[in-house]
Amino acid sequence: MVHQIISTNSSSAASASRISKVMTGVFRFLAFALIVGMLASCAVKPPTPPAPAPPAGTEAPLPTLGETPDSTPTGPALQRAHSRWVPVRWADLPGFDADATNEAWNAWIKSCERPPANFKGLCSEVRRLTLATPEEQRQWMRVRLQPYRVEPLDGATEGLLTSYFEPVYDAMRQRGNGFEVPIYRAPPGLTPRKPWYTRQDIDTRPDVRAQLAGNEIAWMADPIDALILQIQGSGRVRVTEPDGSQRLLRLAFAATNEQPYRSPGAWAKTQGLTGDTTWPGIRAWLAANPTRLQDFLWSNPRVVFFREEPLSELDTQFGPRGAQGVALTPGRSIAVDPQSIPYGTPVWLASSGPVAKLQRLVLAQDTGSAITGAVRADFFAGWGPEAGDFAGRMKQPLKLWALWPK
Repeated sequence: MVHQIISTNSSSAASASRISKVMTGVFRFLAFALIVGMLASCAVKPPTPPAPAPPAGTEAPLPTLGETPDSTPTGPALQRAHSRWVPVRWADLPGFDADATNEAWNAWIKSCERPPANFKGLCSEVRRLTLATPEEQRQWMRVRLQPYRVEPLDGATEGLLTSYFEPVYDAMRQRGNGFEVPIYRAPPGLTPRKPWYTRQDIDTRPDVRAQLAGNEIAWMADPIDALILQIQGSGRVRVTEPDGSQRLLRLAFAATNEQPYRSPGAWAKTQGLTGDTTWPGIRAWLAANPTRLQDFLWSNPRVVFFREEPLSELDTQFGPRGAQGVALTPGRSIAVDPQSIPYGTPVWLASSGPVAKLQRLVLAQDTGSAITGAVRADFFAGWGPEAGDFAGRMKQPLKLWALWPK
């Protein structure tokens, strides 16, 4: 029994020795792994490589056009020299969801040829939305722009809308055959902001006519047509050249004699004209009172001088260049007081009256001597007799909202 006991103890001792060796190996491996892990944690990891840059010329994506809450706007009113802009909701713009805004997009793209500073960053998106639906264009405006009600500094919100157009007349390059009314280029010595001779001086003083000699662009047959051309500030003329050929050109505004504008229609009304004060009505009154024609013309001392511009087929689809320096779009360009609304600003216009109901997107792209004040606009109707008839009758109440980048 004792031997057996001794034999068993010897086997146990051998097993314990083997277990001890295995455990020693395990502990050594764990210690080594721990040291390696600690060293790895202390090592400097290489930086995460940056995302690849987009190719040159790649445009940023348009904003996500999801549902935009039309909540009450926050933020202060904006002050201009001649106006105050009060933030409003899009729902406050009458007819906004019904306008064919795509008809105004060409006018907006024209403004992007010479954009105001605040709109430069948006013009690439405007161009990319050219073929978008009106709904998509309106939703983009809700995302990018804030509407502001334009009002005078005294707080009134209703103003006056009138209209202007580009007349189309016949003219001769040389005087004669009933074409006796000259249309002039700006004469030498004309100084900006310094009054020059009046219309009556030009018609009656030989010394003034001598200064204008050689500056005739063309000759017209009707002095009233010539006056309308000057009041509108530009026009198209079908000119007959000395060889008998004809061509269409544009007479664009170049300068004035810096005399104040006086409304001939208002003068005629003080002289007994009653009822119809449109141009057809004024012509009928003058036909019945032919001795008053010269006084009628001289009632407006302001004279406009022109420059000649060729008209390509593409140019005939647009109006003359406005004060912003871009071609006007019929029905979508307006003249404004730039001290109230900067050139290039998209504007929501609302006017209802006997001539038309207008609720639409327009662009502030022009001005005029009679267009002063906060809520005041002159609507560009286009060219030709139909546009002239519309412009001659337009005189309605007006409300304006400026659409300004957020």
